[in-house]
Amino acid sequence: MFVRWSAATAAAILLSSPLLLQGASAADKPTDPQIAHIAYTAGVIDINAAKQAQKKAKNKDVKAFAEDMLRDHEAVNKQALALVKKLNVTPEDNDTSKALSKQASDKLAELDKLDGAAFDKAYVANEVAYHKAVNGALETQLIPSAGNAELKSLLQTGLKIFQGHQQHAEHVAAELK
Repeated sequence: MFVRWSAATAAAILLSSPLLLQGASAADKPTDPQIAHIAYTAGVIDINAAKQAQKKAKNKDVKAFAEDMLRDHEAVNKQALALVKKLNVTPEDNDTSKALSKQASDKLAELDKLDGAAFDKAYVANEVAYHKAVNGALETQLIPSAGNAELKSLLQTGLKIFQGHQQHAEHVAAELK
């Protein structure tokens, strides 16, 4: 039940914004500065979750997964910051990135109340759902909406990495049952 709730929540947050609705008109598509902010925000969210897991996780596989999340998301966000600096673009906060941040803050508070195996299972289940939702948004909305070729390429590279994260999270989740 927790996994289904997390997946539904993450998907609702990512896809409920008018910026990310499928079938939105061209005028409703997110701009490159908005896409950059959404992508960076999504990375920061996973960095913060990984830091929490490094402190609270008990299972060695969960700890190793959190280390991977921290390393990979920090690296992608570093590349994103270098790109926006190179392009002289200021990432633009928007309803989607604000909703993501609010949901993540609530989720971190919820996870903080858990300990031991309960934390490990909840953290990994959330990571599965979160990566599934982010990957879906990247594939269907953010990458197709990106106008700048370098931004699109960075998003495509990130998608490949994050699809691997989703598979890794699914494997760890299956091992925790």
